[in-house]
Amino acid sequence: MRHFLSLKDFTKEEILQMIELGLRVKAEVKAGRYTPYLEKQVLAMIFEKSSTRTRVSFETGIFQLGGTGLFLSSRDIQLGRGEPMKDTARVISRMCDMVMIRTYKQEKLEEFANFSDIPVINGLTDMYHPVQLMADYMTMIEHGKDKRPIVAYVGDGNNMAHSWLMLASKMGFELRIATPKGYECNAAVVADAAEFAKTSGAVIEFTNDPKDAVCGADVVTTDTWVSMGSEEEKDRRIKDFSGYTVDSEMMKLARADAIFLHCLPAYRGLEVTEEVLESDQSVVFDEAENRLHAQKGVMVWLNEKRLEA
Repeated sequence: MRHFLSLKDFTKEEILQMIELGLRVKAEVKAGRYTPYLEKQVLAMIFEKSSTRTRVSFETGIFQLGGTGLFLSSRDIQLGRGEPMKDTARVISRMCDMVMIRTYKQEKLEEFANFSDIPVINGLTDMYHPVQLMADYMTMIEHGKDKRPIVAYVGDGNNMAHSWLMLASKMGFELRIATPKGYECNAAVVADAAEFAKTSGAVIEFTNDPKDAVCGADVVTTDTWVSMGSEEEKDRRIKDFSGYTVDSEMMKLARADAIFLHCLPAYRGLEVTEEVLESDQSVVFDEAENRLHAQKGVMVWLNEKRLEA
């Protein structure tokens, strides 16, 4: 059984296979054709952490593939009343065909997958957000930024930074991560990326100077400084991230044809300015749309692997 818990579990070739499937399905939809790759299949969508893009993209995606999505918040199911994760996993496995989980802890996701007889997809955890990176790389391909690019990530060493580390180390491009002191990436994730980079040829650099990271970059990306669940740290984080706002002056340090990515929601005036977010270099809404198509590629690929097993 193949699950989609982190990009570290996949080869470069497998990642590209999923993205190519997503691009093919996207082209079919744009041409008005809806192929029922997952006809009558049921995707259980467990949300312990709410979302706009994740819910809309998965629910729309499974519908366009010929299946049905079930939205399950922690208030709707027994997980919210203390049922063990392994019990929920075994029950849902017998009733559904695939499950997406958006939760606060990577450990909970992995426990569910260990007891699941159907493919499990990570819709976001505290450690990784791999479906977002599939959409990001699809967007890079569409904008011609996938040929040994230099990517600059500016901001918190969080689940997005970790996911960029996994993508870069698998695909073999240059990634520069700029974080304030005290907000660096998880050491174990960094070690995994370094190991994968030995094979792929990826170049990974860390700095506390965002300008150094952005200089000459093909892609500039950031994420919110105040994630859901850490609102009480807002004032301190705004102070600690002073100088990390991606503004027009910072973007001028990148290549003239560089693109700007952001997983959204974006807080204008904090991690990015209104001017950059609404500029011609910003492709954030192409990126947001590609959550739909990239995830369809992931779901179709996982189903194919399940049928082969």
